Amino acid sequence: MALKPIDNTLPLPQEAIILGVNEENKTAASLPPADPIIDYISSGNLEPISDRESKIHGLVEELDSKDWTRVCESLNDARRFALYHSLLLFPILEKVVLVVVKAMKNPRSALCKTSIMASSDIFKLLQLLLKASQDKRFVCEEADRALNAMVKSMTPLPLLNKLRPYVSHSNPRVRTKAAITISNSVSKMGLEGMNEF
Repeated sequence: MALKPIDNTLPLPQEAIILGVNEENKTAASLPPADPIIDYISSGNLEPISDRESKIHGLVEELDSKDWTRVCESLNDARRFALYHSLLLFPILEKVVLVVVKAMKNPRSALCKTSIMASSDIFKLLQLLLKASQDKRFVCEEADRALNAMVKSMTPLPLLNKLRPYVSHSNPRVRTKAAITISNSVSKMGLEGMNEF
């Protein structure tokens, strides 16, 4: 019995025939590049932005990028603005929040995690301090009550560590509210806690 040739095989692409490349002998150079590694930067390790004006103008465009790594970098920039330059972030805050929410729904875990970190930084203590320093009295009173409740419910040392960066905030009203809240928190501490701080 003679063997018949198999004519029903799929044809190889022309470049594979020329180069002699097939699925079994692909080298690392012929494989697609691996996903880039994203650094997850904690809030305490984020640095202020040096060129704030030009960075804030390009932030929305960068957040709308189709390249997910650029979106991650832009979310980290949004975190920096929230922590150090919040007054510049306010005019575009709505657009930033929309991107953060959209990124949280993204199946790419690096983008999702970075967006969660961004939301945490955007809606942190700074927002409460800013609300407490507004011109509208009823908003300030409610924010002050929330700050006082935070002082009463949290142990002083972690709260003081969170408040420390806001004492040097660019907004004098935020500095004032941070100082008052620190004063209220320190008054709860004993001598040992004060020495530890």
